[in-house]
Amino acid sequence: MIEIEGLSVSYRSGGVEVPALSGVSLALPPGRITGLVGESGSGKTTLVMAILGLLPPEAQVSGRILIDGVNVVGMPENDLDRFRWTRVSLVPQGSQNAFNPVLSIGAQIAEPIRVHQGLGRAEAEERVRLLLDEVGLGAEAAVRFPHELSGGQRQRAALAMALSCDPGFLLADEPTTALDVLIQAEIADLLRRAVRERKMGMALVTHDLPLASGLCETICVFDRGKLVETLPAIDLAWGAKHPRTQALVKALLEMEGGDGVP
Repeated sequence: MIEIEGLSVSYRSGGVEVPALSGVSLALPPGRITGLVGESGSGKTTLVMAILGLLPPEAQVSGRILIDGVNVVGMPENDLDRFRWTRVSLVPQGSQNAFNPVLSIGAQIAEPIRVHQGLGRAEAEERVRLLLDEVGLGAEAAVRFPHELSGGQRQRAALAMALSCDPGFLLADEPTTALDVLIQAEIADLLRRAVRERKMGMALVTHDLPLASGLCETICVFDRGKLVETLPAIDLAWGAKHPRTQALVKALLEMEGGDGVP
């Protein structure tokens, strides 16, 4: 369970305080997928980076972020690093940036397993094989290097790494960006299955309303650093009340010829 209470993030620019998030409060429950949607710059990714403790040093943060009841705002870096793998983990945007190009996929997935779960080399390698099977890559992918995988394969490997230490919660930041439609559907199905089978929670950061409405139970809409509306995904097309949500839905309907949100 992740609970956000009155979270604000700001930066100073030219002597002026510029807000990135303003008084955001929401709950991200276990066993469910919550969509964080909005245009670029609306605060979605800032929220994810705040949860992970990965905001730049100059960020001014107030409020509380409770992960399983523990406030991680201001937590020492060593403790945060363990939280990032064992409690909450990230599936990053752009899988090409998720891996070291000179290390094999297997070696990179094994590292957090050995560091945070205390497994020996042989045990870690066996767990890597199981994870690669789980995401549909197969154990043979362990010896391959990032450049030898397609974009979709790298995204599967990034999911395997995010799952490596059995976190209770996944943060998926635009996980289907730059993938073709069929691969997007496969990645979405993998995420859905991981949440169901592992009984974990997930927050999906996306500007893709069809993806959010098809994958999530709840949609949280952000606009200029504020959480402006929360509603069931099933009500997204016709139940939106805030002007920003209505504008996002209207743009989608016009793009799709008025057929509604799938």
